[in-house]
Amino acid sequence: MELMFLGTGAGMPSRTRHTSSILLNLVEERGTYWLFDCGEAMQHRLIETSYKPRRVEKIFITHLHGDHIFGLPGFLGSRSFLGGTEELTVYGPAGIEEYIRTSLRLSGTHLTYPLSIREIQPGIVFEDEQFVVEADLLEHVIPSFGYRIVQEDLPGTLLMEKVRELGVPKGPLLGRLKNGETIQLEDGRIIKGTDVTSSPQRGLILSILGDTRFCEASIRLAIDADVVVHEATFDDTNKKLAGAYGHSTFRQAATVAQRAGAKHLIATHISARFTKEDEPRLVAEMGDAGCPVFIAQDLQGYQLLRDGSITSFTA
Repeated sequence: MELMFLGTGAGMPSRTRHTSSILLNLVEERGTYWLFDCGEAMQHRLIETSYKPRRVEKIFITHLHGDHIFGLPGFLGSRSFLGGTEELTVYGPAGIEEYIRTSLRLSGTHLTYPLSIREIQPGIVFEDEQFVVEADLLEHVIPSFGYRIVQEDLPGTLLMEKVRELGVPKGPLLGRLKNGETIQLEDGRIIKGTDVTSSPQRGLILSILGDTRFCEASIRLAIDADVVVHEATFDDTNKKLAGAYGHSTFRQAATVAQRAGAKHLIATHISARFTKEDEPRLVAEMGDAGCPVFIAQDLQGYQLLRDGSITSFTA
């Protein structure tokens, strides 16, 4: 599982940061990608990567401010031009369907794939045998959602050395053991799948929060998360301004991570007032997070590993 930041800026694009968009690479898990928000010029960042737009399966919109949705109609059209045929589902607050349908209608955009739009309420918005996605309302100047993505526990792996010692032949019997079934060998011996597989692996938990003031809903969505992605539009010197505009400071993002017991914190939605030279100070403001902290950059990715650690890379 990988996170790729396509846009990490706040409000409007700057020289170094485009507006909000995050790609969650689930190719290993389900052969697809999920997008969280789709700010202006997101496609310009995407074509600088190796990710294929037609593989985007779901788009989760946090709220309807332009820096989070102005790239959405263009992306939906481009997915058709680039050979997308599989159904795509967009999740978002009330009004997202009117925005999309009106944009596509007025621009005469024809889609080559089924488009499903679901206007959500707090609670579980998606669930299958692999993932559960829960949404909750945060505290912004318009309705803004945060998302909690929980991967179901993964089955254990076959202990091949033990299987060989027991003389299990290659073929369908190995698959049945891997699925936890009990088998009988030709010599009459009974072997239980649970005896030759490792313990199940805990699934990963990811929290991606939309624009918000410091609030309890953010903490609930981030409980025990392997990674929390939290906006940090302002620094401590602008704490009152942050509250007035429905945003958070770096220190407040750290408090959310600390109270939630998160394992990693990635700050995004960074104001253009901050430069590279400011980042050591801003990282220091997140010092109470109780976990490793990062400031997201456009075209920087993070791989979430099974042991709960993460590694960074560039597109």
